[in-house]
This record gives sequence, C-alpha cells and structure tokens, in this order.
Amino acid sequence: MFAELLHGFAPIDWIALFIFFAGWGTYGYYSDRRGGGVGGLHGSTDRYRLEWGRRMVRRENRIVDSSLIGNLVQSVSFYASTTTYVIAGLIAVAGTADRLVAVTADLPFGHAAARQVVEVKVILLVAIFIFAYFKFTWSLRQFNFLSILVGSAPNPDTPTEELEQRAGQFSLLSTLAGDDFNRGIRAYYFGFAAGTWFVSAYHFIAFTLVILIVLWRRDFHSAALHALSD
Repeated sequence: MFAELLHGFAPIDWIALFIFFAGWGTYGYYSDRRGGGVGGLHGSTDRYRLEWGRRMVRRENRIVDSSLIGNLVQSVSFYASTTTYVIAGLIAVAGTADRLVAVTADLPFGHAAARQVVEVKVILLVAIFIFAYFKFTWSLRQFNFLSILVGSAPNPDTPTEELEQRAGQFSLLSTLAGDDFNRGIRAYYFGFAAGTWFVSAYHFIAFTLVILIVLWRRDFHSAALHALSD
C-alpha cells in the first residue's frame, strides 16, 4: 500500500510539500526571531505588553486589566472551538473519500487522483488544524495564568523592585500566550494553502508563496506596525 501511495504522488507533489513545510517552518522561525526585535509586530507589541504590566501593578483598581484579559480569552476561545468544528468536518470528509475524488476531478485545473492520495491530503489538513487547536488551547491556559497574576499583583506602594519584577512576569506570560495564539492563526493561513492541493500541486505551491508574502507584509510592512512603532 505504501508503494502504491508513493507511486500516486508525482514529483511536483513532493516539491510542493517540501516548499510548504520549509516555508512554514522557516517563516515561523524568522518571524519569531526577527519579530522580537524592533522590526516587526512581535517586538512592537512586546514593548506595549511590558508597559501594560508596569501600569497594571501601579493601579489600585485592576478591573480594566481583568476586562482586557477577558476579551483576549474570548477571542482565543472562539478560535479553539471553531477549530474543533473544522477538524470534525475534515474527519467526516475523509469518510467520503470516493465522493471527494470525483469532486476534485471536476474542479477547474483539477485531475483525477487515487483514493489514498486524496486521503493523505485530508490527513494533512487534519494535522494542520490539530496543531492549531493545541496552540489555541495552550494560549488559552496561559491567558488564564495571566489573570491569576493580575489577581495576585502587589499593592502599588510595594517596593519598586518587586513591582518591576511582577510587571516583567506579566509581560513575559502575555507574550508567550500571544505567540501561541499567533502560531495558531498562522496554521490557519497555511491550512488554506494546503486546501488548494486538492486542485493541483501547482496551486499548492502558488498559494503557499502567496501566504508567505501576505504574512511577511502584515508582520513587517503593515499599517498596523507603523501605528505601533515609535
């Protein structure tokens, strides 16, 4: 069966898969590393998170901070729950692979593919969204930890060193939660690219490159970054 599966993939399919995983992994590493400096959204938001932490520990009333964290938790929860529906839908689609083979063959520029090949493409999508689900749920837990930090924050008249330490903890945990949320969103983007593999490997490659360009422009050359920059 494995030999049949290998035979079902053309060389261009393997090239498309390599570009997809290499592009996703390389961009993720590049974005997280360079974005942590002054050149990207990652670094810009990190500075504001630290400033938020410093203001939070010096406030008597922290209802505003709790409300803001609640909004963040709500957003992450929405994506986490949506992802479960996406995964369930893809698993249901995998059970109708024969029908999916016929549908993809009828698509513009599409071609008939073996059932096993179509199943592998569905499994790839399932794996991508499972990855996103794990990132969203871990981000959700970290935002819950962040609310605990707010609840245990010291009084504003506490020595400055302790206040600064708590602000740094708040900033770091907020950054970790935000990073995992961003990785989950990034998985959604690449999931859209992987979906085009059902049409053809050439579409897969093209959409992977388009996604990389879109992410790069938004992370490093967007109006949002300009607004957040000093």
